[in-house]
Amino acid sequence: MKRIRYNGLAVMTLALCAVALCATLAQADGRTCPGNTPIPNAAKISLFDYNDCLTSTVTPINAYPADISIDDANDDCFGYANRHTWSFSTDGGASDAQFENCSLYRFCADVTLSGTGDGEGGLRLSSWWSPHDNGQFMANAKTGEVTAFDGRLPFFSFTNAFGLHYVKGTTIHMEIIYNPNGLSASDPAYIVYNVTYGGHSYTSGPRYFDSGNLSEAAVHGSFGELFPAYAGGYVQPYVGQGTPVEFKGDWANICFDYVSATPAHSSTWGKLKTLYR
Repeated sequence: MKRIRYNGLAVMTLALCAVALCATLAQADGRTCPGNTPIPNAAKISLFDYNDCLTSTVTPINAYPADISIDDANDDCFGYANRHTWSFSTDGGASDAQFENCSLYRFCADVTLSGTGDGEGGLRLSSWWSPHDNGQFMANAKTGEVTAFDGRLPFFSFTNAFGLHYVKGTTIHMEIIYNPNGLSASDPAYIVYNVTYGGHSYTSGPRYFDSGNLSEAAVHGSFGELFPAYAGGYVQPYVGQGTPVEFKGDWANICFDYVSATPAHSSTWGKLKTLYR
């Protein structure tokens, strides 16, 4: 079973272009990057993105960045699931931050899923056409699966690769790194999924993006997450099928680190890399 220390991860995954070059390279996909990576100062919670049980009692707590929790109780409906999300925000929680295709950043949280019911949850990097409803980096409390999939996200399964299974009520550290590279066919963006669980660290290594729809490149870009992308977390309680159940998602120690897409900001990629040493 392959495990990796985060100082090794920095060498393997974070050999990026110099910050001064990123804005220039980011124009290769057909969309000019107009500004810097968003710098969140809050989080916005969105409830009932799926609403198979609108009569359930949902209690959100937003203490970003220390903790966000969403508790869905009295969920006794028939159907599939409720879904609740939170997104990084740059305006105090009024709206979801929009990430450029050329943004350069990492984010993480200690995720705990608990309750009498079943469901899934984790981090999220959702695409422009469905801001709250795809791009899951998931721990599944029912099956134990730990997987990233859907939307623009390149697929990776920690369960298949490492035999990793999540157990409800425990905490799993989840992290996403997005690197735009040159946003071209020869130098596409990549994403890295990292997990720390049971005292061990695991990584997907770089997972490269495909082209996207080239006819939409002038508006949304290509070879990356596309614009606008939305980053944060989600919890998806499965409904109780007649039995009132509760399912809660909790994200503690939320982190966000970035490099400006232009050299105008004082932050450097070297500063970001030190977080992995």
